[in-house]
Amino acid sequence: MWDKGYLDGKQMAGAFQMLNSRDLIWSRRVREYLLGERQTFNDLMAWNADVTRMPYRMHSEYLRRLYLDNDLAEGRYRVGGRPVALADIEVPMFIVGTVRDHVAPWPSVYKMHLLSDAELTFVLTSGGHNAGVVSEPGHPRRSFQIATRAAGDRYIDPQLWRAETPMNEGSWWPAWQQWLAQRSAGRVAPPAMGGTQAPLGDAPGTYVAMR
Repeated sequence: MWDKGYLDGKQMAGAFQMLNSRDLIWSRRVREYLLGERQTFNDLMAWNADVTRMPYRMHSEYLRRLYLDNDLAEGRYRVGGRPVALADIEVPMFIVGTVRDHVAPWPSVYKMHLLSDAELTFVLTSGGHNAGVVSEPGHPRRSFQIATRAAGDRYIDPQLWRAETPMNEGSWWPAWQQWLAQRSAGRVAPPAMGGTQAPLGDAPGTYVAMR
């Protein structure tokens, strides 16, 4: 990143694979190279292959400040010269963790219960970092647990929460939609496109390298 000014998408993909090398590297090599079994390409695999470069400064600050130094959780992360405090969030939150997430282990995601006293709905869904989130209705072998902590209620540790929260079969998306509907004022038409500003150019834009 220092030399190029960005982190290449293939480098990022390799880093994520190394975090879960058993499932994302070795089992795949055994299945494809030794056994000759080719996995059917699906929508999620296509999305995952569409990598994006990350600017050096963005990625460096993200890793150091949010992960290594934990500045956001401890009140040291600043935007516009002012610290961002998660404790200041008063609106209801919908937080999602996945059982087999190798990037953000679900007990770490659950820690939001310690960082805010607002109403918090926590969902723990089956699957990993990507498949657990992209879990549309009708997808086989999906399940999730969901519970809402009212604003100001006492803390429950993650393992007790998991033991006491009922299991639901299927996708968590309908529960998310219901949560949104209950806290929404109804459907609102999107603003008109264009307005008084003339278009700068045709889509997808001049910054896209066309081949």
